[in-house]
Amino acid sequence: MNEQVAAWNNGDIDRFMTTYWQSDSLKFIGKSGVTYGWQKTLDNYKKNYPDTAAMGKLDFTLIEVKRLSVLYYSVVGKWHLNRSIGDIQGHFTLLFKKIKNKWVIVMDHSS
Repeated sequence: MNEQVAAWNNGDIDRFMTTYWQSDSLKFIGKSGVTYGWQKTLDNYKKNYPDTAAMGKLDFTLIEVKRLSVLYYSVVGKWHLNRSIGDIQGHFTLLFKKIKNKWVIVMDHSS
């Protein structure tokens, strides 16, 4: 998740997305409903955060990290964007899965 913060704060959404499972089965749940697929999730991020002013500076606060099995972790936390155009914030629940020896986000519910 530190990798995500660094990428976001450098204005690099493509690098931010490397922590997500690059699969059509990736699930992202947000205010607009459920989005399936890595590419569609990337496209939505780029549409909603078209420049560094919209992106701002990201900060995460972890509330709970729970091991569910040898292959899965659940992470609950808060996100905050400090932006010149107005701060925004919310909560998230992430499901991480170990795939090919790498931990990736397979489901993200952010509000």
